[in-house]
Amino acid sequence: MLARVDKLLRLLSWLLAAVLVVMLLAGPKLIAKDKASQSQSASPYQTTTAAPDPKALFKSNCGSCHTLAAAGTSGQVGPKLDHLGFDVATIEKIMQSGPGVMPSFTSTLSPAELKAVAKFVAGS
Repeated sequence: MLARVDKLLRLLSWLLAAVLVVMLLAGPKLIAKDKASQSQSASPYQTTTAAPDPKALFKSNCGSCHTLAAAGTSGQVGPKLDHLGFDVATIEKIMQSGPGVMPSFTSTLSPAELKAVAKFVAGS
């Protein structure tokens, strides 16, 4: 009797492990696909779009790595951006290319959002 229970539990643990592996591999793709379809389902009657909030964009995308007083962030990984001295175009190129360990934000932020964050950083 205990041998059967042991076999059943062994089988169930392997099945559970297989399900977890499939979820780990396929889950992020399914979630990203779902988020993309939700963002495309905006009203067809919408004629204006709200301007991106550069401070919120900076905090959510850059603040964990970079320190910028204007955004109230204190990241320790990347360079401090207060008084950086770069112009908007240079900052935008850096955000697009993702030098070193910094990721590129071209797939994460729209061109308008990239420009808004670059202006925000250049202005501080």
